[in-house]
Amino acid sequence: MSIPAGAYQADLPAVPPWLNKGDNAWQMTAATLVGLQSMPGLVILYASIVKKKWAVNSAFMALYAFAAVLICWVLVGYRIAFGDKLLPFWAKGAPALGQKYLTGRARMPETTHYYSDGTTIESPMHEPFYPMAAHVYFHFTFAAITMILLAGSVLARMNIKAWMVFVPLWLIFCYTVGAFSLWGGGFLYHWGVIDYSGGYVIHLSAGISGFTAAYWVGPRLKSDRERFPPNNVLLMLAGAGLLWMGWSGFNGGAPNAANVAAPLAVLNTNISAATSLLVWTTLDVFYFGKPSVIGAIQGMMTGLACVTPGAGVVQAWAAIVMGILAGSIPWYSMMILHKKSTFLQQVDDTLAVFHTHAVAGLLGGLLTGLLAEPSLCNIVLPVTNTKGAFYGGGGGILFLKQIVAALFIIGWNIVATTLILLAIRLVIPLRMSDEQLKIGDDAVHGEEAYALWGDGEKYDPERHGWQGPTSPPQTTTVLTFDL
Repeated sequence: MSIPAGAYQADLPAVPPWLNKGDNAWQMTAATLVGLQSMPGLVILYASIVKKKWAVNSAFMALYAFAAVLICWVLVGYRIAFGDKLLPFWAKGAPALGQKYLTGRARMPETTHYYSDGTTIESPMHEPFYPMAAHVYFHFTFAAITMILLAGSVLARMNIKAWMVFVPLWLIFCYTVGAFSLWGGGFLYHWGVIDYSGGYVIHLSAGISGFTAAYWVGPRLKSDRERFPPNNVLLMLAGAGLLWMGWSGFNGGAPNAANVAAPLAVLNTNISAATSLLVWTTLDVFYFGKPSVIGAIQGMMTGLACVTPGAGVVQAWAAIVMGILAGSIPWYSMMILHKKSTFLQQVDDTLAVFHTHAVAGLLGGLLTGLLAEPSLCNIVLPVTNTKGAFYGGGGGILFLKQIVAALFIIGWNIVATTLILLAIRLVIPLRMSDEQLKIGDDAVHGEEAYALWGDGEKYDPERHGWQGPTSPPQTTTVLTFDL
């Protein structure tokens, strides 16, 4: 059927010549997939993986972080991470709310970087074929999930009011530094460090800052540390499934285009996750005599975190190698090394974010320095002639750069997180009171995840009566007849 001439004329003002509808559609889809990892993915996972008395509080910490990060991101955060250069590791903050700015063509970095001669461009500006609004939202979902992953280290004891203050401060003074340095045109970006989709910016940062926060907040009650079973294993699997499937947008959207790197990154992501899960489960069976659902989820996470820094620049066989190492090295650090280290045992990292994200993210960044394939690097990286050490020809330099970048991210996160928490501690206690810790959700929020009697009612034995908005359930007499 022929299409009448001028049928799309009304569409033209909304479709400037530089806009590629395929790229734009994929970028918004990828952003939505990453958003679903947090909302509802991690909300469900956190609510179900903790003790019943902490289900509401854990879910709410994730929910609050998602909302707070979005508002802080568009008010100032995005342009600190991706705006005009202020310092080698930080950009000038400004709102990302103007119509002209958001509907214009995306570009990064916003500041042109020259060699020392002042005339030769070192790293050319990259301009994707979609509007800035798509880029702002895509990277908001990255910032949000980083914050929520960090929360996993301090679940079941951090004062919710302290958390509400911590979220915007950490986003502005910690997350944006890593994002600008590695992605937004900072010194590591122009130096040629590879962090394809957040092994350092997201996972290493969340793991190190989470561990640091766990140290300053203090531990859970002894009874909670000794016994902390998930309250709903099946729901936990549902949350983990959303996290895994959402990772296709996480790594598939990183090339900023629906190009050949995107599906390769998606495939590598799933290969690494599946391999790591199987390796972790095998080690559990070999060492403990039976497989663990929580262990399988942890193996899945380490596989995803490990492949993230190199998903679009390594070959599929390399993704298997990453998965094998991601399922074994973090397993060893968590199951063996952790039990032998007095310091690691003193710090109460509730969901072992240090092992599943910091160790796995660092491992992935270093493996990328070894396995990055030259032709794939040329497709997605701003610095030309980049290659991993295994491909020779000076590739070993990349491995050294990856080490330096990791040290910078680790150091900055330890110092910045410490200073933020010490400042908050001056006005708000970081840890809940022991009385609140004994009771859980009902003491903190006045709500519980599971109502024993229906409609939010519960029986209070101390008051010898029903507490709730409605009357106690009526007794029903059932008549039976013997025939």
